[in-house]
Amino acid sequence: MSVATKLKSSPKPVTEPRAILGPTGNRARVSDESKRKTEALKKPQRPKIPVSRSPKSVVQSNVSVDSCCSSDSSSSNSSLKTVSSTKTVKRKGVKPVKPHVAPTADEVVTGISPVISKPLKRCDWITPFSDPLYTSFHDEEWGVPVHDDRKLFELLVLSQALAELSWQTILNKRDMFRKLFDNFDPSSVAQYTEKKMLLLKVDGNLVLYEPKLRAVLENAKQILKVQQEFGSFSNYCWGFVNQKPLRNGFRFARQVPVKTPKAELMSKDMMQRGFRCVGPTVVYSFMQVAGIVNDHLVTCFRYQECSASVQKDVKPKIEEIERLTKDVENTCLSRK
Repeated sequence: MSVATKLKSSPKPVTEPRAILGPTGNRARVSDESKRKTEALKKPQRPKIPVSRSPKSVVQSNVSVDSCCSSDSSSSNSSLKTVSSTKTVKRKGVKPVKPHVAPTADEVVTGISPVISKPLKRCDWITPFSDPLYTSFHDEEWGVPVHDDRKLFELLVLSQALAELSWQTILNKRDMFRKLFDNFDPSSVAQYTEKKMLLLKVDGNLVLYEPKLRAVLENAKQILKVQQEFGSFSNYCWGFVNQKPLRNGFRFARQVPVKTPKAELMSKDMMQRGFRCVGPTVVYSFMQVAGIVNDHLVTCFRYQECSASVQKDVKPKIEEIERLTKDVENTCLSRK
C-alpha cells in the first residue's frame, strides 16, 4: 500500500481546542465549560447523611418536655426577678405592707408627739434668747414657796440688788455673793464690822454700793431679832399672807404690778423694825421670788405646778407654824 492510503485509513484524531496565547505570554485561556468541569472533578464531595424521621409520639413528648422546661425557666426567672425586686425594696427601706390593725393607746400618743415636743410655754419675760441660767431660775426657783431662813435672807439681798443689777447679772454672780456672805448665814453676817463689809470687793470693785452693803449688815441683825420674836424669819414673812401664798391670775406681763398694798404693809413693818432698803418695790420682788405670791402668768406651765406644790405642803407647815407661835406666846407670857 501506498503511504497516502495509509494516511487516509487512519482514524481522525480528536480535535482539542487550540491554546490561544494571551497577550501576557504563554498562558492559555480555556473555555468556561471545560474549566467548570475540571474544578468540579477536583473538589471532593461530602457524603449525604440520611435523616431519620422520629415518630410523632416522640416529637410530642419532646415538645411537652421543652414547654415544661421553658415554663420552669420562666418561673425561675420570674422568682429570681421577685427576689431581686424584694432585695432592692429592702435596700430602699420600703417596709412590707401589713394588715390594717386598730392603733393602740401608745400609738395614738406617739402619733401626737409633735404636739408634746413643742417648747414649754413660759412667762412672757422669758424668751428663746434668754440666758439659760435665767431660764432655769424661772423654771426651778422663781415663785416656789421658801421657808428656810437662810434662803429667805439670800433672796432678800438679791431683791435689793435688783435696783443696781438685772437678774441675769445677779445669777451669774450668785456664787460670789454666797462666798462673800458666808452662804447667807444671818448669825455670821451679823458679826461683820462695817469696815469688813466695805472690803467685800471683786476685781477692785464693791459687789454692791455702800448703802446696800450697810443694809445687808443691818438686816442680818434684824433677822436675828425677828427669829427670837417669831421663832423664824419665815414665820414673820409668811404671817402677812396667813401662811398661804397669794395666787394672781394675770394673763399678760403688763398686768403684773411692781408693788401691792400687801407689799406696802410688809415694807412699812420691816422699816419700823429697823430693816433697810426694803421699799414696797423691793419687798414685792422678794415676795415674788420667795413664792409668797405666785405671779407666774396663767399661760405659763409653772403656774399650776407652783400651786400644786403649795397644796401638798401647806397643811403640815401651817400646823408647825401654829405650834411655834404658841410656844413663842407662852414664853412671852412666862416672862411677864
